[in-house]
Amino acid sequence: MDKVRIGLVGLGFMGSTHFRVYRDFVPNAQVVAVADVDPVKRTGDISSVKGNIGNDDNSIPLDFTGIKVYSNGFDMIKDADIDMVDICVPTPYHKDLIVAALAAGKYVQSEKPLCRNLEQAEEIKKAVEGSDKFFNVDMCVRAWPAYRHALVNYQAGKYGKMRAANFHRLSPCVDDGHWQDWFSYGELAGGALLDMHLHDTDFIATMFGNPKAVTANGIDGFVSKSGIDHVITIYHYDDGALVSAEGTWGAPATAPFEMTFQIYCEKATLRLTPTDYTIYWTDGTVEKPELDDKELPTGWHHQFKYFVDCVKNGVKPDKYQTFQSVYDAFKVIMAEQESIDKKQTIEIKY
Repeated sequence: MDKVRIGLVGLGFMGSTHFRVYRDFVPNAQVVAVADVDPVKRTGDISSVKGNIGNDDNSIPLDFTGIKVYSNGFDMIKDADIDMVDICVPTPYHKDLIVAALAAGKYVQSEKPLCRNLEQAEEIKKAVEGSDKFFNVDMCVRAWPAYRHALVNYQAGKYGKMRAANFHRLSPCVDDGHWQDWFSYGELAGGALLDMHLHDTDFIATMFGNPKAVTANGIDGFVSKSGIDHVITIYHYDDGALVSAEGTWGAPATAPFEMTFQIYCEKATLRLTPTDYTIYWTDGTVEKPELDDKELPTGWHHQFKYFVDCVKNGVKPDKYQTFQSVYDAFKVIMAEQESIDKKQTIEIKY
């Protein structure tokens, strides 16, 4: 194929982000169809869209010239001449679109989280295993430059054994501008637990391996109508390493988004702050890795380009994820929800 023809479902914050990344940074991608239930967004007007990261100007309409527009993602999957479906709809609706797209013989990329619950995850697993098409979940932190640098070098043994690690993901409160205010309802969005904290849970499982158990505490519905708005989790490992993560969207709208970590290893401590990524070696050396990449500045850019190139070239993608790794990490986040609900440590079966 000359270019991978993409049909994009959902034109909210993530859908508009995906559209721009494909348009501006992925030469092998061409968005040829879009679908959204909102007639205003179907015109390219995304002025109502809000997000918590990035600096795109949503007052500038998206140009859908030459792009076929649908009001329904399922109609797009059946009708449009596309190679790949990119799903950016609210979480509970991921599963049905993923299953339909794979059944239609399309490659699929879906926004995180994988889905809303373990029952849906099982259905997706069966669909992925029954398809010869590639499937990717936008666990973009796995490809985010500082996180990727830490992961690759840690797994290569450069820093020695990990002794402790903590991760933080802090965001302004749930705001308006989302379809039917769906983020405010825990049964739909899963709160900050699934929308934000999931990234750190997924990265911890990717970097250090799947934890044997989790102990989580969360605050339910203090800025949203329901759902875990603030969570702190301890991840239990057999070697006794102390690993924790905190996630919230409970800050005021004026507060900046932050994602940070500190990883304490035998040979070095790795520290990501909102402004800096530094490695403090035990021999006294201080290293500031050069990570700036204007061609691919974020994890979205790296992951999308890689997946599209794999689709174009018929090469099974495995650089950033396998389905099993995404599926296992989803089990961990669901165990955190169970731990919060039952107020006890939950062992995880993989």
